[in-house]
Amino acid sequence: MSTPDPGTASGAILASPSATLLGTPLAAFLEEGATWASIVVPIAVALLIAFLLDRALSRRGKDLAQTVIRGDISPETGTRLRFIRRLLDALIVVLGVAIALSRVEGVDRLAASLLASGAIAAAVVGFAARQTLANFVAGVMLAVTQPLRVGDWVFFEDQYGVVEDIRLTYTFLQTLAGQRVVIPNEKLASGILRNDTLGDGAVGLDVHIWLPPTADAGRAVELLREATGQTVTVAETAADGVRLAVGGERCPPPERAARESELRLRCLELLRADGLLAAPE
Repeated sequence: MSTPDPGTASGAILASPSATLLGTPLAAFLEEGATWASIVVPIAVALLIAFLLDRALSRRGKDLAQTVIRGDISPETGTRLRFIRRLLDALIVVLGVAIALSRVEGVDRLAASLLASGAIAAAVVGFAARQTLANFVAGVMLAVTQPLRVGDWVFFEDQYGVVEDIRLTYTFLQTLAGQRVVIPNEKLASGILRNDTLGDGAVGLDVHIWLPPTADAGRAVELLREATGQTVTVAETAADGVRLAVGGERCPPPERAARESELRLRCLELLRADGLLAAPE
């Protein structure tokens, strides 16, 4: 029996697949590194371009618009410019990711398999991204119709504050206490919104006061009308009391909460001093 040549055996071991996996050749390593670079570089470049474009548009966009229209930018124009800037950033990032994926081997086969089962893929992707797509579409609608703009004072559900930012999917609201409220655009577009800044930028005070069922509502209306000089009406009559509506003078929206609090306290003191708020015996 012949003895195998040691050089031949070692060459066979080095050429085996397991040896190739354990000791990756330099050429394969460089090829793998080049593949990762071709994926990472387009994404990094897209992020850098989006960042620089956002900085440039935020600095020069308003100056250019003021030069074109020869005046200050309206809140509507400012909101649209902000939304367009965010949309361009998103498109650049998506384009960079698409270029990176086009350099990956096997993506074409994956795309073909997805197209073969297009109905299932569309249903899965649509269900998973329904909320995000709905918020995005609602953001576009808000940017076009503009029921609220950046800087407007709005009341949505139980939150009142100034619109700090309108993004592609969410709107940021800052309350009088300095809290940030994040509202999905879909919910904002389908809900009931009160905008105190639309129009002449002033809002009238609106204070509601409840009287006991046994109180003289007519006397209370006359007393508050003479003392405050404002419009006072009976807004509601119920089994548990009578609700009076006191309308105050107009003021800027940021001052509304403080002015209404002062008017409400004054009305309560007047009614209490006249005995109209005394508990029934």
